[in-house]
Amino acid sequence: MKKPEHWGGGLGGGEAPRAGAGMRASVDGAGDPGASARNARAPGEQRDDHVYAALDLGTNNCRLLIARPEQRSRRKTDLLRIVDAFSRIVRLGEGMGSSSRICEQAIERTLEALDVCREKMSVRGVSRARLIATQACRAAENGAEFVERVHERTGLLLEVIDRETEARLAARGCGSLADPRAESILLFDIGGGSTELVWLTRDAQGCELRHWTSLELGVVSLAERFGGKSVTPAIYEAMTARALEGLVAFAERTAAERRCERFHLLGTSGTVTTLAGVHLGLERYDRWRVDGLWLSDEDATRAIDSLRAMDFDQRAANGCIGPQRADLVLAGCAIFEAIRRVFPASRTRIADRGLREGMLLEMMEADGVFTRES
Repeated sequence: MKKPEHWGGGLGGGEAPRAGAGMRASVDGAGDPGASARNARAPGEQRDDHVYAALDLGTNNCRLLIARPEQRSRRKTDLLRIVDAFSRIVRLGEGMGSSSRICEQAIERTLEALDVCREKMSVRGVSRARLIATQACRAAENGAEFVERVHERTGLLLEVIDRETEARLAARGCGSLADPRAESILLFDIGGGSTELVWLTRDAQGCELRHWTSLELGVVSLAERFGGKSVTPAIYEAMTARALEGLVAFAERTAAERRCERFHLLGTSGTVTTLAGVHLGLERYDRWRVDGLWLSDEDATRAIDSLRAMDFDQRAANGCIGPQRADLVLAGCAIFEAIRRVFPASRTRIADRGLREGMLLEMMEADGVFTRES
């Protein structure tokens, strides 16, 4: 077996990339340990020749995005030219609710997906990368052992980020979709093993992260606890009640925050993008129609009701859901339902972007390719 190239993903401790700082053990395609030194730039020197990669290994999905900086695009807020992308459901956190360990089957599925990611980065000539892992690796008793196994097998060095970093990256990745006239926005990211919420406020300088929290509650953990295939009205309400319990402390912390008439929710997750696809009646998921969509509160209710009316086979056959997510989507709807009850808003903006875009933008800014204000 060919010895893997070494791709590094961490600055450690959830620290944001610094200007001119290379990723640990980063390479330029040949596994050369001197690549970081050659790629380093002199103070004030801009680098626009890098190919950047961001990998997000969550409790349910393994997702990779490879991009170059792009100053001109179809939207003023888009600063990335996508070179390649990859997404696979690996269910890394499967069974962790009962065992607190990542099981061998999940490890093998994930290693296979990471092999694909490594190959894509090599083929695309990636020279700057950040590779993160979230809740499953944070919570698992064998999380560190898994990270080491990934490194030995693939050469990928995962950075297990803390909850605050996860919330910050989500905000960085999709905050540009917030209504510029809204004084406050609630951003939420419903994941497989955790849900991040960020209260954003706006001033003359832009959006500010004012409050954040991370709940140990996600679609995989909730579906495993209550069941996701056959979801009766009683089960759905029980899932919603569990999510409501988790939101109490954050609701109390943000109770005094001003909510102007343009206050809205900003959602980034498979749950809300699925609901957007169902609302649009898409036969097959289309990111370009979903990303940036405004979903009214009434439309969100109708989309959820439509999903709840489907049985498991109907959800599996839906082109915006598929068989691998058919047992998880109603758990996500229950979490979204709880968020809507606690933080009522007339509309939700849907973001098919998040952690990966946040990582890419931060790396590019650190390299001086463009500034935060561009």
